Amino acid sequence: MAFTMHCCKNVLNPLFFLLLLVWLPWAAAADVEVRNPSLTPTDDGYALSADFNIDFNNRLEEAVDRGVVLYFVVDFELNRHRWYWLDDKVASRTLTYRLSYNALTRLYRLSNGALHQNFNSLESALRLLSRLRNWTVLERGSSGLVYGQPYQASVRFRLDTSQLPKPFQLTALAYREWNLSSDWARWNFIPEPREAR
Repeated sequence: MAFTMHCCKNVLNPLFFLLLLVWLPWAAAADVEVRNPSLTPTDDGYALSADFNIDFNNRLEEAVDRGVVLYFVVDFELNRHRWYWLDDKVASRTLTYRLSYNALTRLYRLSNGALHQNFNSLESALRLLSRLRNWTVLERGSSGLVYGQPYQASVRFRLDTSQLPKPFQLTALAYREWNLSSDWARWNFIPEPREAR
């Protein structure tokens, strides 16, 4: 009996340290916090504005400085609750930003589709990235949108690790520092008719 207990202790100690080593990178998580999300009426429909508190860690900063292009995604969803079935997804939108560094010009570039903006510092680029303003997510007269009905709006911000170079995708699986992401921020939203605005 004493022999089996001693043997189990010898096996459990290395196993504990192995689990601890796997868990440590996840404990030092780099997170994003979504602040003040809101939908405001515009002439085109409804626009989303939000602030993202991005904890951009040293590993990501080093990767950008060495020429790795990072893709950041803002996801938006609008759902209508149904008591008799699954929630109805009324709208779903995605906005992608591309962050890169050019060593020749020593400029950081933040791109969104065909729009590009250059920055002298990474901090300046991240400042713009962290402020989402007037992104049209619901067009006027969107199908499925009923005025006066309650909806649940949701937004999140994340680093798209699937667009990283293959070696970095493998690293992203093992280290939490590469999984920069926020939780879904949810709030209630009731659209108003255009005349009521």
